[in-house]
Amino acid sequence: MKTTRRSFLAGGLLVPGALASRRVQDAGPLPLRYASQQAPEVRYRELGSTGLKVSSLGFGCMLTSDPTVIERAADLGINYFDTARGYQGGNNERMVGAALKSRRQKVYISTKSGANTTEALLKDLETSLKELGTDYVDIWCLHGRSSLDQITDQHLEAFARAKKDGKIRFSGISTHAGQKQLLPALAQNPHIDVIITAYNFTMDAEMAAAIEQARKAGKGIIAMKVMAGGFRRAKPGTPLHEKFQREGVFVAALKWVLANPNVDSTIPSMTDMEQLEQNMRAMVEPLTEADRQLLAEQLDYIRPLYCRMCGACEGACPKGMPVADVLRCLSYVEGYGQFAFARDSYYTLPEVARSVQCRQCDSCAVRCPNGVQVHERLIRAQELLV
Repeated sequence: MKTTRRSFLAGGLLVPGALASRRVQDAGPLPLRYASQQAPEVRYRELGSTGLKVSSLGFGCMLTSDPTVIERAADLGINYFDTARGYQGGNNERMVGAALKSRRQKVYISTKSGANTTEALLKDLETSLKELGTDYVDIWCLHGRSSLDQITDQHLEAFARAKKDGKIRFSGISTHAGQKQLLPALAQNPHIDVIITAYNFTMDAEMAAAIEQARKAGKGIIAMKVMAGGFRRAKPGTPLHEKFQREGVFVAALKWVLANPNVDSTIPSMTDMEQLEQNMRAMVEPLTEADRQLLAEQLDYIRPLYCRMCGACEGACPKGMPVADVLRCLSYVEGYGQFAFARDSYYTLPEVARSVQCRQCDSCAVRCPNGVQVHERLIRAQELLV
């Protein structure tokens, strides 16, 4: 598939003031160029108390199928790459490992497992190492935890054994839902080194405060879901669509996250060279008032669609529907165009997610404080994914 290439802005771009801290360092001149212009210099930040210095723009590999984009990112200086055992039916790790094989000593790789017992976790780790073609991973995470009861002694034992055997350097948690409630507890857990958490412009100051608390406790903070679902609701050819494309709403979204000095790195998905270039640009440009206005317009459009994963709906459905999890699966279809991944994710949810038929309810007991049309969205998810 041929990728488009937009020229990078010329050098000398300003770094946002919020990033001008002791944790942000310039990488120096880049060895590679796009066309005749120099690519922006990669910025690095300390990953909590791990001692690792990671690029503030990391690479979320979940949706990537072109290994040359990963190779290009590494050659430009991006040094943090995130994958998981379950991505692309288990094939994503193999592709990432092949792309980074000759660059392994210059990059940090994180992967994740959704297993729930010590032995199952360690088995997943062995498979991940084999597929990645490496003897160790830098960060190994429990995948998609939303509450403390999903982090057990068996999980912590797996971390301890893997570290002792030299198969992982640091342990972590990835979390989508209820982060404001979970992050303070994770901040106090000595067995957790890194937290991968959803964080974007739709979230409130309480989420920023929870991230700050965890960062002050020495936890490395990696932001995912930085594009707020990737929705492009405005139809192609309409003035609003052209405005979003021209003014770069997704560049603005990444800039918003990077403006928070408590975020050590970000892992937006990048599927082609154009997205890589746009995200490199976002890494060095300041967040402007025009960006904030653009994001406000985007939020107006996605408000009825996008679940902010605030945790307010947890336990609200009397039939037990895991609302936030189902809506997250729906966003993989409508926001990212990834039907197969969405359906695979949906079928890992508890049976109740598939047994409850929301269309049979006259009204919905769940009321989203952020304006998501929960009943309609759940019906839509069931139509597409069941």
